[in-house]
Amino acid sequence: MDNYSFGTIMTSVGMGGTLVSLWLITLVISLMKRLFPVRPQAQAGGAGGEARK
Repeated sequence: MDNYSFGTIMTSVGMGGTLVSLWLITLVISLMKRLFPVRPQAQAGGAGGEARK
């Protein structure tokens, strides 16, 4: 195997591994969004806020 073939294979494996790992991270984030949905924040000026006049 010459250097160009080896370099091409290593580049393909490296880029493929990077894309697969990014895809897996995307799946984990999507799963966590479904398991832990965002809740609306409480209104400003509630408990612990500025004293009412």
